[in-house]
Amino acid sequence: MNTDSAPAPLIVLDQVVKTYPGPTGPGLSGLFHALAGIDLEIRCGEFVAVVGASGSGKSTLLNLLGGIDRASAGRIVIDGRDLGAASERELTVWRGRSIGIVFQFFQLLPTLTALENVMLPMDFAGIGSPRERRQRALALLERLRIADQADKLPASLSGGQQQRVAVARALANDPPILLADEPTGNLDSRTAEALLEGLSDLVDEGLTIVMVTHEPRAMAHASRAISLADGRIVPEARADA
Repeated sequence: MNTDSAPAPLIVLDQVVKTYPGPTGPGLSGLFHALAGIDLEIRCGEFVAVVGASGSGKSTLLNLLGGIDRASAGRIVIDGRDLGAASERELTVWRGRSIGIVFQFFQLLPTLTALENVMLPMDFAGIGSPRERRQRALALLERLRIADQADKLPASLSGGQQQRVAVARALANDPPILLADEPTGNLDSRTAEALLEGLSDLVDEGLTIVMVTHEPRAMAHASRAISLADGRIVPEARADA
């Protein structure tokens, strides 16, 4: 089979290392290796679940992919951009346009309505007119079946409703990549399943998702699973096995 025309991976990690200061003393290096030589390729339209015990490096990996933190060594290339070669300002602009992030604890601004929370990334990036931003935000809330709550503050919403608003906000700037950190961790099983089905639909339309999770039902929606242990990728069974 000729693979010369195969599209390049959307995300490439080449021997990525991330260290933090650690204890010093006899036999101690003074460094903690959160990631220890990660090689990984993710193609456009994949739904990748990242699994592993607490402290295995999952959140560190997500932060590096989002340009929130920088690798200590190795290269991270996303859609042709070498994140290590970009300035902080360039990373900020790139992240606003190219990455959507969904947090476990929603991170909605409490003084803004659901609609205003979704509009916020577009405001920061200067995308569209105020009317266009409002229309897109409403369309996203409608898609996620939460438009009837558009004018309510986060405190008035259930956990599932807040998480759907958070997903809409992450999609506001139409990013090609969505990073999700335990997005179903605080949801009941029915609400979590509905959210995962919605994410799967987005993947079918071409979105690429990298999701940190502990939950088997979340892994069942992924196209593959990446297992981390002690900052390294270890063999993992197929997500649909």
